[in-house]
Amino acid sequence: MIKTWNNFNGLIHRRIVSVSIALACCCLQAAAADQSIENFTLGSHRGVEWSLEDVSDQQLVVVAFLGTECPLAKLYGPRLEELQRQYGDKGVAFIGINANTQDSLAEITAYVSKHKISFPMLKDIGSRVADQFNAERTPDVFLLDKNRNVRYRGQIDDQYLISLSRNKPGRKHLAIAIDELLTGKQVSVFHTDPVGCHIGRPSKVEPHGNVTYSNQIARIFNARCVGCHRKGELAPFTLGSYEDVIGWEETILEVIRTKGRNSMPPWYASTKHDHDGFSNDARLTEEDKVLIETWVKNGMPEGETSQLPNPPQFVDGWNIGEPDQIIEVRDTAYNVPAEGIVDYKYFTVDPGWDEDKYVTATEARPDNVPVVHHIIAYIIPPGEQDDKRKKRGPMLVGYAPGATPRVMDKGTALFVPAGSRLEFEMHYTPNGTPQTDLSYIGVKFADKKNVTRLFRGGAAAARKLNIKPNMITQGVVAPLHRIRRDQMLLDMTPHMHLRGKSFKYEAKLPGASWETLLDVPHYDFNWQLTYELAKPRFLPKDTLLRCTAAFDNTDGNPANPNPNVLIKWGPQSWDEMMIGFFSTRDPYDEEIMKASAGLPDSERTGEK
Repeated sequence: MIKTWNNFNGLIHRRIVSVSIALACCCLQAAAADQSIENFTLGSHRGVEWSLEDVSDQQLVVVAFLGTECPLAKLYGPRLEELQRQYGDKGVAFIGINANTQDSLAEITAYVSKHKISFPMLKDIGSRVADQFNAERTPDVFLLDKNRNVRYRGQIDDQYLISLSRNKPGRKHLAIAIDELLTGKQVSVFHTDPVGCHIGRPSKVEPHGNVTYSNQIARIFNARCVGCHRKGELAPFTLGSYEDVIGWEETILEVIRTKGRNSMPPWYASTKHDHDGFSNDARLTEEDKVLIETWVKNGMPEGETSQLPNPPQFVDGWNIGEPDQIIEVRDTAYNVPAEGIVDYKYFTVDPGWDEDKYVTATEARPDNVPVVHHIIAYIIPPGEQDDKRKKRGPMLVGYAPGATPRVMDKGTALFVPAGSRLEFEMHYTPNGTPQTDLSYIGVKFADKKNVTRLFRGGAAAARKLNIKPNMITQGVVAPLHRIRRDQMLLDMTPHMHLRGKSFKYEAKLPGASWETLLDVPHYDFNWQLTYELAKPRFLPKDTLLRCTAAFDNTDGNPANPNPNVLIKWGPQSWDEMMIGFFSTRDPYDEEIMKASAGLPDSERTGEK
């Protein structure tokens, strides 16, 4: 009886909710239809004037606000061109509008040419028409009916989000709305939240105040942003000058205050357990954020150019010096498609190491920076190279945007046994046009007689994964890793895939309690970060390392490709992994004695 009553209550509740949603949809649909777009006239990127009245004979008009550098605008420009070819002869006109103050006519022309766009692309100087539409981002699309009332507004489809993508769209919002109107139906979904970069409107505030670009803001951007946000790097726009920054201020404000995924600069470690800190900590300080916010609020004054700091210097070539050997990731270039998801690609290479090698420096270099998200080269020891039972050894080198090469202390080297091969893990990110890539690494070697201590790579991995559908799985623990000899911990690299939620490293020194070495409460698959300790941490022999992770296999995880399946260990992004990589080196005698001084008498050691 109770179950029947609960079912009845549930049925009534669902019907009330359904009616409420339907009434809300009707009200919002009417509100959307009340937004009528008056005629406007703008010049195209080629200087030809165009008016909304020019397509008065068309049943529908799609107006798309686009930018030249926003990653989503790059991906969706070609998608709009496809829709133009699909619906252009069915009474639907397509118009592109660029309202960004930072985009020049030359840049718009290059965008049109690169993405082979045939519909008019207009320049909205002063963002006047963007204000008329209340457009917010790039891309932001508006579907107008015969009377030029807005019938749909928002995303083109749901395939691409910020730092996320799906193999194909789940729902083609714009195409469905067009089909519905062409067949005389009401639009079923009339609004989706636009996703992308903020339109770069001109500031309405007269520049004022003591916080200026030249005196403070340039220093912040040079230290934290320009390494990636410069020409030829993966980041979507440059931040190396005052002119570069203007127009991006709203997007910058959004990402520096974002928590977890999509925060900039990318850094996901908790400050609670960073001890002596990390040498590659990319975070902005709270003072930096307040300065940027104040500067934008005050109209972004440029200041005196004489106060500009010297620009950062970047090496145009190998940071490690000329390598002893350069190894390409495969024999021929890999073809990166214009769009969609490219799952991890694995390429096994024989570097010809027929004798033992002692590696002292490594650097991975992407051939095509805009589409190479990360590179990892694993050592596959001899005897582990059968494809059915291949077991990776330590990580030789990795690359991600902003990463630094590894150069070891004098006398320190990584031992690689003769006959080892390399397995490259490549993560490519399409950028709207077909690309090719042939990335490579550089390696420097030492003579065995000059090596006094070894660099060592290790990992704690939970290979028996069993991540249930529609659940957040907490407390996945890898088998404990025992440190077999005194070591100095250098860095940690947590590795999971799309369902990764959090990751923690803990250590238990002999005679001590567990302590946290690294806590990543908001893991982001898109940023395979290595957390480099500012000071190497002494781990005496018999220290235990424990890695614990959580996975989000629910539809609340926007990166989740399918929350309804059981997930096991596997190499692709739709599978999962749970690996806690770490790097150590043999300690110097004085490091052992200094660190051992703080241990109980029974645990002091001088053993190497």
